[in-house]
Amino acid sequence: MKMHFCIPVSQQRPDALGGRYVLYSVYLDGYLFCRVRYSQLHRWNEQLRRVFGNSLPPFPPKYYLAMTASMADERRDQLEQYLQKVTMDPNMLRSDVFIDFLKLVQLDTFSITINTAALDIFLPDGRNIQIEILTSDTAERVLEVVSHKIGLCQELLGYFGLFLIRFRKEGKLSVMKKLADFELPYVSLRSAGMENCKVGLRKWYMDPSLDSMLMDCTAAVDLIHMQFLELSQEVRHYGYLQLDPCTCDYPEPGCGAVLSVGNDEISCCITLPDNQTQEIIFQMSRVKCWKVTFLGTLLDVDGPQRTLNQNLELRFQYSEDSRWQWFVIYTKQAFLLSSSLKKMISEKTVKLAAENPEMQIEVPEQGKSKKCHIQQSQKESSRFPPRKSKIEIAKADCVFGTIKEEDL
Repeated sequence: MKMHFCIPVSQQRPDALGGRYVLYSVYLDGYLFCRVRYSQLHRWNEQLRRVFGNSLPPFPPKYYLAMTASMADERRDQLEQYLQKVTMDPNMLRSDVFIDFLKLVQLDTFSITINTAALDIFLPDGRNIQIEILTSDTAERVLEVVSHKIGLCQELLGYFGLFLIRFRKEGKLSVMKKLADFELPYVSLRSAGMENCKVGLRKWYMDPSLDSMLMDCTAAVDLIHMQFLELSQEVRHYGYLQLDPCTCDYPEPGCGAVLSVGNDEISCCITLPDNQTQEIIFQMSRVKCWKVTFLGTLLDVDGPQRTLNQNLELRFQYSEDSRWQWFVIYTKQAFLLSSSLKKMISEKTVKLAAENPEMQIEVPEQGKSKKCHIQQSQKESSRFPPRKSKIEIAKADCVFGTIKEEDL
C-alpha cells in the first residue's frame, strides 16, 4: 500500500551562481520529512533504476526552459506520486540505495551531523530506558537496539513499532504518528518541534487474537501489561487504538466523536447536539475505500511547527442499507487512522492465508499492495484532492506567489 507522502508546498531559493532553484517540502504522515531539490531526486531515481530497472514508476522529466506555474504544479504532483509509488515495493524499501538517500536528506534538512547520541524510549508501562545510538540510525535499527536491551525476542519485532508520542495536560498521552522503518527517530523527535514529545515503543497490531503469539516472550508480555492481559480480553475495545476526541458528519455535521479502532472495526462514540451519546460500529468488511484530505492552513513552514495535521479529514465509503455512503471524520490524527485501517486489512489477509491455504491468497510483504478477493475493492488515498481552504505561507517562500486551492 502507498505511504502517506505529499508535497503540499515548494519554495524558490537563490543558488550560489545567482540563479534560483526550487526546494520541495516532503511530508510523511502529516509531518515534515525532508526538503529536497529536483536534481537530488533525479540522481536518486537513476541510482534506483540501475538496481531495479524498469520496475520503478516513471520519474518527472527535466525541463530545459523556465517552468510556468502550471508546469511547476504538475511536476510537484508527479514527484508526490513518484514517492508514493516507489515506497510500495518492499524490495526497494529495504535496499541500501533507498535507505541511504532518505537518511541523508533527513539529516541535511534539519542540519544534524552523524554522531553518537543518547535517546530515551518511553515504554507502555511508563518507564523510560535510555539507549546509545547514532543520529543516523533508522527506526528499524533503533527498534532492534531497544528490543535487545529489554529482552524482546527478535522474531516478535514485527508486532511492535516506534511512535512519536506527546504528553498533554493532566498527563494524557496522545499518539502522533508511527515512525516508518526508514525514518530517523533522533531527527524526527527534533523536527516535530513540540514540547513533551517522546519516542515510544508500542504494540503495532490491531487483531487482539495476536496476543497469543507473544505469550512465550516475557518481555513482550510485560509490554502489554501481563497482569491485565487475560481479563482484558473480555473488555470492550481491548487492544484497540483510541484516538483523541474529534468531530464527524454523522448523523449530522459537527457531532463530537471518540474513535476506537481495532478488531476489524471502527467504533465511534458520537455525542449528538442534545448531548445524547450514540455508538456506531463500522465494519471494515463493508468499507470500500478511504482518503485523507488536508483542509487547514499551513503556517510558519520554517518555524518549529512543521505539521500538516491542524485540519485534516478522513472520509470513507461504507455500505449502509445496500447503498454506498460517504462518512467524514475530522481529526488531526487522520494519517494515524489511515495507517490503522491499512494495518487491519493487512492482518486480515495474513489471517485468511493461514486459515485457508487452499484459497491461494497472495500474502505480500509489508509495503506491497494486497491481492485478496475480499479486499480488491478496499483502496486508500492520500493524494490531497482540492482543498476547501487555502494554504497560506510567506509569499517570499512561494515558488509562484500564493498557493491556491487548485495547486494542491
